[in-house]
Amino acid sequence: MSQIHEFPPARRAPRIVLYSHDTLGFGHLRRNLLLAGALKEGLPTPEILLIGGMREAGAFELPQGVDCLTLPAYAKGSDGSYRPRDLGRDLAPLTALRAQAIKATVQAFDPDLMIVDNVPRGALFELDATLAALSRNGHTRLVLGLRDVIDRPAVVRRQWLRQRNFETVRRFYDAIWIYGDPSLYDLAEDCGLDGAFGGRQRHVGYLDHSVRLASPTARMDADAVLCGDPAPYVYCAVGGGRDGASLCEAFARAPLPAGHRGILVTGTQMPLALREHIRDITARRPEITLVPFVREPIALMQGAARIVAMGGYNTTCEILSLERPSLIVPRARPRAEQVIRTERLAARGLVAMIHPDALTPQALGDWMAGPPPRPTGPAPDMGGSGRVRALVQDILSRPPVRAIAARAS
Repeated sequence: MSQIHEFPPARRAPRIVLYSHDTLGFGHLRRNLLLAGALKEGLPTPEILLIGGMREAGAFELPQGVDCLTLPAYAKGSDGSYRPRDLGRDLAPLTALRAQAIKATVQAFDPDLMIVDNVPRGALFELDATLAALSRNGHTRLVLGLRDVIDRPAVVRRQWLRQRNFETVRRFYDAIWIYGDPSLYDLAEDCGLDGAFGGRQRHVGYLDHSVRLASPTARMDADAVLCGDPAPYVYCAVGGGRDGASLCEAFARAPLPAGHRGILVTGTQMPLALREHIRDITARRPEITLVPFVREPIALMQGAARIVAMGGYNTTCEILSLERPSLIVPRARPRAEQVIRTERLAARGLVAMIHPDALTPQALGDWMAGPPPRPTGPAPDMGGSGRVRALVQDILSRPPVRAIAARAS
């Protein structure tokens, strides 16, 4: 009789889920794409699944070995409320659909690590069932990734208490990674979150987007927009565009520096009537090129003489990475996040700022014609991608904090 040898099962490649709720703009998706690319470089053949609610995800270039589950989308109103972007009119069925899809997908994928972007319980608490299931499985590490600024401290604490985020973080998460530099803004200290985080938080630095310049798509998209025109240009973008009409209109009417052209990217989420209004204005200005969407704008930004933009986290990181002369017109409502971040960067001379209440075409024209901002303070720490890569390697080498606590109890 032949002897049967039993071999231990081959160790599988690490599996990672990157979740973002994606209700306004492309920033959450772009952040997770950047993280996915960084993790592909630092781990042996990881399998990475993005879960998000941005149907435009299919237009973005995914790193090899990375795929994406796109959920039916929410839309976020100017008051912060949610509604279905397109699928029906009733929010509750959409929330249930998304929650069930996320749970089924994550359980089937069985990740070693799940990084949740910004919202501990997910949009409208759609992660509750998934977090409970992963807690029961005992081997999936859970990390909460937070941008550098959420809102004014009192608002953050009220929101986190109301949404039971403190309890959720204590119960489910192994680590909290803050994508920012505490010398610019210390989220945990300023918002009084140190106790809730229990020492598990870590500022990793801002995420450097200049690595995206190596993408062939970046050069291809820039060439498609510029069409070989060598004239210097000012680049203006408003993220997804849902709340960017005021800046787009001001830019469309602003006087450009002599010999310059303008590149205006409205975003795909701007309501059609507003987009048509901007188109009507730019139709009378041949020196302005109107573009609804650019898959990979980083090379266009790098080549710009100046940049005018809103102040979302992702756009700000792009500006800091490229060090181009930039003016930010931050969103002021319903959150103060963009104003807080931009004011601190402007105080260091890293960007110029116009408050949205003071925005006019002439104010934009004056800035474009005037001297660029000059740094007067230290540049922020841009080493976030490398630190996240190292932290992922470390967290995957150890059992989850929750599993250690369970064995000790």
